[in-house]
Amino acid sequence: MLIQACVNGAQDAAAHRRLSTDEHHMAIEAARAVAAGAAAIHVHPKDAEGRDSLEAADVARWLAAVRDACPGIPIGVTTGAWASADAESRIAALAGWTELPDFASVNWHEDGADEVAALLLSCGVGVEAGIWNVEGADAWSRSAVRGDCLRVLIELPDMDVAMVRNAAEDLIARITRIDQRVPVLLHGEERSAWAAFDLAVERGLDSRIGLEDCLALPDGRIASGNAALVRAAVERVPVR
Repeated sequence: MLIQACVNGAQDAAAHRRLSTDEHHMAIEAARAVAAGAAAIHVHPKDAEGRDSLEAADVARWLAAVRDACPGIPIGVTTGAWASADAESRIAALAGWTELPDFASVNWHEDGADEVAALLLSCGVGVEAGIWNVEGADAWSRSAVRGDCLRVLIELPDMDVAMVRNAAEDLIARITRIDQRVPVLLHGEERSAWAAFDLAVERGLDSRIGLEDCLALPDGRIASGNAALVRAAVERVPVR
């Protein structure tokens, strides 16, 4: 089971003492998460104002810091539409990247997803297909680059724990009907985070955890940082 650490996301740096808009601080967080058991890192590069950025200089700066702290570990970044004004400017920003991540998440409910994914693939960057809802799954099913994706990221929103299984199983079934060969990484957000992680363990899927997705441990206590969340995740995976 792949456990990916999502160390910052679009979270406000004020939300937790281990969050920061400084790449070196978050690189240390990434290294701690790897030491705790994470096998891949997902990070959101920031600009000088602390906002998610797709600009080449920001991406290169953040990738260099995290790679220096986590040698040999695959590093992925976001391509979220919120980090750019529109699909055209997002694609233009990605085309200017000088330092390439190992993989990048592409949300298929967003405009320009096919073009963003095709550009990344042409540069040798792995694509995680972010599926948030039925509309995203349907769009991905029609994509010409669907078969080239590294994995599907089924992303559940913050929801009541009692709703997690049905929501996840519906999306898992849809993805399996579309292409049963693609690896699936299931994860949640806030209230759904640990229920989704446990379901991923049950189903033999990959998952992720980190301060992007939740701040709390399974028992509700606020985690001391990404490493604590990853350790808690590792402890929930049965030894086989």
